[in-house]
Amino acid sequence: MALTRTSAALRRERLRTAAVNIILALGAVIILLPFVWMLSLSVKPEDEIYQAAIHFLPEQWDLENYVEAFEFGEVGTFVRNGLCVTLTILAIQLLTVIPSAYVLARKRFRLEGVVFGLVLTGLIVPQQAVVIPLVLGMSRAGLLNTFPVLVLPFMTSALGIFLLRQSFKAIPQDLIDAARVDGASEPYILWRILVPLVKPALAAFAVFSLVSHWNDFFWPLLVVNDLQLATPPLGISIFASDEGGNDVGPMMASATVIVAPLMIFFLLARRWFIQGVTLSGLK
Repeated sequence: MALTRTSAALRRERLRTAAVNIILALGAVIILLPFVWMLSLSVKPEDEIYQAAIHFLPEQWDLENYVEAFEFGEVGTFVRNGLCVTLTILAIQLLTVIPSAYVLARKRFRLEGVVFGLVLTGLIVPQQAVVIPLVLGMSRAGLLNTFPVLVLPFMTSALGIFLLRQSFKAIPQDLIDAARVDGASEPYILWRILVPLVKPALAAFAVFSLVSHWNDFFWPLLVVNDLQLATPPLGISIFASDEGGNDVGPMMASATVIVAPLMIFFLLARRWFIQGVTLSGLK
């Protein structure tokens, strides 16, 4: 009797697992289908793109779309600008976020609650709410249409401080006390002992930062009008309106080149990203 109940429970568990896997597979297909179609259009000649029949593999491969994207669409310039802006922002954010998170996690001071409350407030205030004073300030400083204007408003991150604070708080205090007894300084403890222990959280924050600023269209649209400073989303919009027109192939090739670095980075960091989000308690 007990064996029969166990077999029935195992069958139900297998059916439940199979149903969950089928639902996840369908969700993955729905999410990935636009990217697969984009890649398919990027290697098709124009006559195949406008065919009524839908087929993902081209009858005749046309890599000239990528050549046109680089020569006339200047997608290489957009990717270079995107890499420079996002990596510079990430480097500066790490230098400001890590010490701030450590202080909030391990130091006790009178205004600790107020400061952490301001960090949480920064998480819920949208960028659009403060964009007017930011643009006016950058204009007064003469920074519009320059590289620094794309970086300066993002030198720190409330999300990064919150994420790393949670990770620093999970580290046993005994480890820090032992390092202090051995004569380690606070910078040494932070950068040489604690930071390597929160690599998953750093990877998660790096993914959030790189993706958000790589895909940022709103801020560059307001402060940049030089094509040579355009970031990927802004550059694609300029190419689509000015140069691309109805030339779908080169536009899809440009979009593929711009999406590729993010996908490669996420695939490389996906394990640490999942660990970082899970350990930090971020929902």
